[in-house]
Amino acid sequence: MKISLVMITKNEAGNIAKSLESVQGLANEIVILDSGSTDKTLEIAKKFNAKIFTRKFDSFSEQKNWALSLAENEWVLHLDADEVLSKELKEEIKYTLVEQDAVDCDGFYLTRVNSFLGKRMKHSGIAKESRLRLAKKSLSKYVGGAVHERLEVTGKTGSLKNVFYHNSFPNLNNYFNKFAQYTSLDAQKRFDENKKFHVVDVIFRPPIGFIKSYILKLGFLDGMEGFIWAVLSSYYIFVKYIKFYLLKRLLK
Repeated sequence: MKISLVMITKNEAGNIAKSLESVQGLANEIVILDSGSTDKTLEIAKKFNAKIFTRKFDSFSEQKNWALSLAENEWVLHLDADEVLSKELKEEIKYTLVEQDAVDCDGFYLTRVNSFLGKRMKHSGIAKESRLRLAKKSLSKYVGGAVHERLEVTGKTGSLKNVFYHNSFPNLNNYFNKFAQYTSLDAQKRFDENKKFHVVDVIFRPPIGFIKSYILKLGFLDGMEGFIWAVLSSYYIFVKYIKFYLLKRLLK
């Protein structure tokens, strides 16, 4: 059973080596779809014999579907450059797809463990997440539009027990670089869907987001990192609605 790794990139030189190293011995094909890296991302990817393609970024769904179309194998593993397979998960995938006599699923959910500012998060609503990341190419596609995309499979899905690691936002510079892009895409998506702007969204949603993350999701147990995450998550909500408001105002 041959497996392709598919990944979209832009300026991921600080992450991509660890990610690609973690799939060695599992993926016999690595497909990288880049959207204009100016650092050493592609230079590093070439060391892993990756097949490199370029495409201007328009939305996460479109970009990832385009990358998926470039894979030659039926089974495809989807990773971001800041995600790393555990050795246990790699062996579990091998056993499930390669060594078992038959596979009765068309896709598998994997458990992602998140870190923030270098700390493993155990609460805050982001401790562990189930993500569909291993699926048959012919039965899967990304949906969701410009941002908050998700992989869907037409067929039967299962779950694997071991985890992969997400080193989300190792520092604040990294966070705010992505913050600008994601809030703009979020606002544009709401605009394209012809949503209505309500001032109550700006007034109430940010503090509710903070309370949900820090109190209801026990973010206070994650220490200072939990507090920072809750504050930044609240600010993210505020900014995306303000950007949405400004987009609506431009057309008045």
